[in-house]
Amino acid sequence: MKIFYHLPGLFEFYDLYKAILPLWREHREYFYDWCDIGSIYGAPSDCLWGGGRVGFGDAEPDKVAALIKEYGISPRLTFSNSLIRKEHLDDARCNELCKMFESINAGIIVHSDLLLDYIKAKYPKFYFVSSTTKVLTDFEQFMAELDRDDFSYVVPDFRLNKQFDKLNTLTDAQKQKVEFLCNECCWFGCHDRKNCYENVSRKSLGEDCADHECVSPTAQRGYRFSDAMKNPGFIGIDDIQNVFAPAGFRHFKIEGRSLGSAIILEFLLYYMTRPEYQLKVREEIYLDSSLDLF
Repeated sequence: MKIFYHLPGLFEFYDLYKAILPLWREHREYFYDWCDIGSIYGAPSDCLWGGGRVGFGDAEPDKVAALIKEYGISPRLTFSNSLIRKEHLDDARCNELCKMFESINAGIIVHSDLLLDYIKAKYPKFYFVSSTTKVLTDFEQFMAELDRDDFSYVVPDFRLNKQFDKLNTLTDAQKQKVEFLCNECCWFGCHDRKNCYENVSRKSLGEDCADHECVSPTAQRGYRFSDAMKNPGFIGIDDIQNVFAPAGFRHFKIEGRSLGSAIILEFLLYYMTRPEYQLKVREEIYLDSSLDLF
């Protein structure tokens, strides 16, 4: 059964994908044959409807749309702002993005039902993904979200990732809609995750508010993939191949829009690239002098 990865940085890592997608197409032997790219997601840095992470993503939308269309990959616009009000729906930039991407098999990652209803009515060609910013840690609420016809996929909170006694009770149809967040580095015991996302939403709307103060014991270290691998909710390739795929789950999201392109490359190497070709892929990417890894 083919596994689909949903990758970060549609606008944030345009140069990286411009370098690696030709390798993906021309040297498919470098990569595992059991996986594929389900989508690449992101939003421009100044996107009012944006959420999850803001302030990143400077690539020109027309170039992004052209690249993603060339390789036949679904783009997803991250419109997961949780605080959208009616007066925000007429935002010119976000509506222009919808017009540009609607016709190329694109999805919308959304939190606000107000925004969901607006986009559904005005741009009916999109499919929709229920955002992890909803912090769905209650399994019954998660199941209710899966049963909503509005959503093609639902991203649960990463703390549901290993609740196999409950996950295995899902129907096949429900399992096809689950999109697990694999590499979250956030503290597993965090009780303030929703407030953290709400702070990002306020900043995206231009509100003058203080930064959210993370209380994670490792907050000062920043994101480390090695720390994420120790997280109880971490999903590695062995988990995907030997546990999740046999159970009927196919969709896996890689986070990282606010990180650097070098660590995103490490994610792509770990999750998608055969070990014997990882060095070769690194060399191909590093030798692209237009790619800024620092």
